Parts: sequence; structure tokens; C-alpha cells
Amino acid sequence: MRADLGVRPGLSEMKMFGGLCFLLHGHMVCGIMKNAAMYRPGKAARPKALALPGVEPMAMGGRRMSGFVQVAGDALADDALRQKLADMSLAHAASLPPKG
Repeated sequence: MRADLGVRPGLSEMKMFGGLCFLLHGHMVCGIMKNAAMYRPGKAARPKALALPGVEPMAMGGRRMSGFVQVAGDALADDALRQKLADMSLAHAASLPPKG
């Protein structure tokens, strides 16, 4: 996931949700939890992300998380899929004002 995100100003890592999350200027971009990856393409791009093969709605504790999607299993091995989701999620985080 680090390679998918690249090196850019404002990118940081934080332990969250029992895994490791990546943030851009304080806004979550994506993360790894157990055997799945989660991405935050945002509400507007979520339908486009869900149309990609192997991408599913994200839920935690039985509650759907709007603006988030998840990828698990064989789909995690697809470099092109991960890159598309990383790019969508970085674009969403970059569109938000930096957190204080």
C-alpha cells in the first residue's frame, strides 16, 4: 500500500481500526485491517469504485461506512486495482481542507 501511495507531502501513517491507516493532511485515505484493505474514495466516487471487480461496500460493526469501500482476497493482489483505488482516495483526501 505504501508503494501505491508513493511519497508526497502531508502523507502519514497511524494505527487505527486494528490495523494501519494512511492519511493525507489528517484525512484518511486507506488502510489495512486483518485480511482486507479499505479505501476512502468519498461519497461521490464510491459508485465508480464499487463497479471495479472485487470491490465491496465497507462495513464496521454491522454499520455501513459511506464513502468507504473494501477489497479482500485475490483482488488485493491486483496492482492496477489497488492503484486505481489509491488514486481515487488520494484525490478525495486532497479535496478536503487540511486538519488543524
